[in-house]
Amino acid sequence: MTLGRLVKELRTAHSWSQSRLAAELSKSAPGYTMTREYVSRWECNKVQPGPFWLRHLAAVLEVPLALLENEVKRRTFFTDVAALAIAPIAASDLIEAGFAARLRRLGPDLDTWEEKLASYGTDYMSMGAADIQRSLAGELVVIQQQLENPRLWAVAARLMTLYAKTFPGSDGSKALVWYRMAVEAADRSGDEESRVWVRGRAAIALGYEGASLPVADLLAKQAQEISQAPSLGLLNAVMGRAHVAAIGGDRRKALALAEEGRRIFDLAGSHRQTSDYAVPHWRMNVFLSLLFARLGDEKKAQEAQEHAFAELPDALPRFATHLEMHKGLMMARAGDGPGGVTYAQAALENLPPEKHSLTLRMLMDEIKA
Repeated sequence: MTLGRLVKELRTAHSWSQSRLAAELSKSAPGYTMTREYVSRWECNKVQPGPFWLRHLAAVLEVPLALLENEVKRRTFFTDVAALAIAPIAASDLIEAGFAARLRRLGPDLDTWEEKLASYGTDYMSMGAADIQRSLAGELVVIQQQLENPRLWAVAARLMTLYAKTFPGSDGSKALVWYRMAVEAADRSGDEESRVWVRGRAAIALGYEGASLPVADLLAKQAQEISQAPSLGLLNAVMGRAHVAAIGGDRRKALALAEEGRRIFDLAGSHRQTSDYAVPHWRMNVFLSLLFARLGDEKKAQEAQEHAFAELPDALPRFATHLEMHKGLMMARAGDGPGGVTYAQAALENLPPEKHSLTLRMLMDEIKA
């Protein structure tokens, strides 16, 4: 995606005209005047915004500056991985793994990578973000040496999406850079299912977290444009847009999207219970529970929670905590802010610290707010 197209789609996600974007930029930069014609030249890629306007574009479009600055190039992929790896991963270990895979022509074959992918999808549901992040960083350094095979681009795209999930959406920069990389990788794979899934998974992650909502809406719309065939990727995209609408106060749109999500789920819902790549009945109801809590619909939220609890595997206590915290959010939205915070905090404290996720912490912040 060119920078011009990205600016246009983010502007459209705000439902702004080019003139409105120019006016917002002018307000953001006192003493400077931006015109509709210049915005049009940006979007047509006739000129590129310089560092000054990039900063103001990031501010008014509500996205991290890194999202506008970053251009995914394969020759910089390794350095990007190393730069974003968390401290417990020694840089020398990453470099060694990458060069060893390249120099010795070693590395897992496609079947082994797909097995690893399935394993990570399961591990994500029960392990802490820090644990899976350390492991994924090493895998990404190795797989980037093997990307001559288009099918491995699809595997890499899903691994990158999962890696992005280990960073908080509120941080923005790291999570969104990785989601954008994942989208680029999925597009290079040429696999339609992967292209839709990566965008949809990013959209529901950001929408559920209540973070970077214009980007969530943009990615979800892209997924819908790629294919309307019922799939888990499309389901995630639609439910991500529903959460964006709910947080934005558009109740009618949120409910309509929830109904569309139900229809897609009936056709594409999965029987697998414990994978991040699956959306079984209990997980769909977790999505709905938070959505209705955000809309202040106590009856529907409670129904979704009951359905989710009835089928939630015992091995996934983190998601039980999600549901309890949704109750705290309902209490806060009903006017009992202190009671809601106390209830949600108690639910969070009942979960062992190593099981905590960044999403739960963001949910706690939403309840406090």
